[in-house]
Amino acid sequence: MPTSLRCSDGRLLAAQWFEPPAAVGVRAVAIIGAATAVPASYYRHFAEWMAQRGYAVLSFDYRGIAASREALRQGEDVRLRDWARLDMAAAVYAADRRRCEEAERQGAALGLLWIGHSLGGNSVGLIPGFVDKVDAMLGVAAQVAYLGHWSGFARVQAWVFFHWMLPLAVRLLGRAPGRVLGPRAQDLPAGAALEWAAWGRTPGFLFGDDSLASERAYHRFGGAVHLWSVTDDHLFGPAPAVDALAAQFSAARVQRHVVAPADLGVKKIAHFGPFRRDLGVRLWPRLLAPIEAATPQLAARLPVA
Repeated sequence: MPTSLRCSDGRLLAAQWFEPPAAVGVRAVAIIGAATAVPASYYRHFAEWMAQRGYAVLSFDYRGIAASREALRQGEDVRLRDWARLDMAAAVYAADRRRCEEAERQGAALGLLWIGHSLGGNSVGLIPGFVDKVDAMLGVAAQVAYLGHWSGFARVQAWVFFHWMLPLAVRLLGRAPGRVLGPRAQDLPAGAALEWAAWGRTPGFLFGDDSLASERAYHRFGGAVHLWSVTDDHLFGPAPAVDALAAQFSAARVQRHVVAPADLGVKKIAHFGPFRRDLGVRLWPRLLAPIEAATPQLAARLPVA
């Protein structure tokens, strides 16, 4: 069901609710936080599968991306931190309202699960309201994307990407073309591209940016945090980068998970594979089962996989 999210600055984002079948009903609420410049439509099949399990799922496009392109007005720019502070925050508040409405209607508490792919997972501690409203966070290839966490030739690629490719693309084109970011990505606004590049060159990534010191709330989140790395995700989410993010959730119930192509009987997963429909039946239950079991607000209401 198409909808819109109103951000605290008044901008409207394109969004969509994926509803459970009437026979199943709403048993929990989930939000999908997309990777950098990746359109919400990429996660549609996963959202539909989640809805069949009883989740009311909210997906949305960041301002300047895909269906929310016009939320970024002519002559304006946006940074990665703005997507967290404004856009992701709007999603959290909308999902929490939905959760409260359903809980009142049903007379039973419902859990709120955040599912973050890459940027959609590593920026959650910058989201106003996240710590207080979200019960659990599932991160897929969510990482501290400082180039020092890469090794071998992939580290050389990361160095070139953050030092040269992103800054040069912005200088020449005024943006970072989607084709240099990944097979699913849209063009990335200049501010977001330059902030990504700056964080990637900074030890600690966004955790090394002193201007965010008062905003980072990762250490205050007390829910379940399950972070997955993919063994053949060499370019965007190597295991040490995911481990570094796990370390930031010092008060949470953190579990680290790893999946390899061989686990699913395929040759490749990489960074963008986990949400492909053809892998879903083999991978998605594996992603969801542990965090559902570890989160009482989810385990009490959801069916056994």
